[in-house]
Amino acid sequence: MEIAANTLQLGMFPVDRADYEEVKEYLTTFGLTPNQIKVFFYLGKIGAKTASDIAKAVEVPRSETYHLLTALQNKGIVEASFQHPIQFSALPIKKAVYVLLNTEKERLNKLKKSAPELEKVWGKIPEASAKIEDNEEEKFKVLQGGNQVNSKIFDMILNAKNECRILGSEKDFMKFYHASALEALEESDVDYKLLAPITKKSKYIFEDIDKSKVKKLCSSVKENLCFLIKDDDEVLFFIKNEGNSKEMRAIWTNSETIIYSKALLFNNIWSKTKSSEGEFE
Repeated sequence: MEIAANTLQLGMFPVDRADYEEVKEYLTTFGLTPNQIKVFFYLGKIGAKTASDIAKAVEVPRSETYHLLTALQNKGIVEASFQHPIQFSALPIKKAVYVLLNTEKERLNKLKKSAPELEKVWGKIPEASAKIEDNEEEKFKVLQGGNQVNSKIFDMILNAKNECRILGSEKDFMKFYHASALEALEESDVDYKLLAPITKKSKYIFEDIDKSKVKKLCSSVKENLCFLIKDDDEVLFFIKNEGNSKEMRAIWTNSETIIYSKALLFNNIWSKTKSSEGEFE
């Protein structure tokens, strides 16, 4: 039987490729690899299966399948039965997201607690007398994948001294929310401003956010624009993917010219946009 180009075949289970890629995009923000997502998705839609069944359906070598299942079990979103042969099953998506969110929150809390101790230990170690001082030249970093991008976003939020400004689409803010970036922003001691589309679908994202710090992004702004500015000395902006690749990509820089242009754009839109407090009623 011929498979349509827009269909992904997992064993005997046909899946709309666009729907699968959207699910994959969200799960990637939790640090799951493409093959881990494929296994979790298959189990979540098909039900309990043996490692052999899974390997055949997702077209992954059986030896790797065991590693993938172990990783998913360690994340707490896949369970194994005691029967023979062992069968594996995925948690319902609502429970799985809850588990993944709690894991991210615990990781973030651990990072916060360990930072002062790390700085203390680091300070005990003497530096080389001929230490090369960092120069102030412009730097650019290409960030590939959810782990790198989210790590840099947290770094910018946690190290901000004065202000963070974020502009993005509904999907972008959903990613920030599920990665706990907005929670970190709310808990920080710095001022912040958010320009975002506000719809019934995404209103829950901003429930715990100070409404005076959020304005509704006007419809004339293209959806593929997303960036974060920290203290007017760093900016991170997303590179929207072309083709079928859904891997998160972004560029970070301390370039004064780029920071100025992004800040000018943000401030211009912010000043022309009315308060969005009524959007949450």
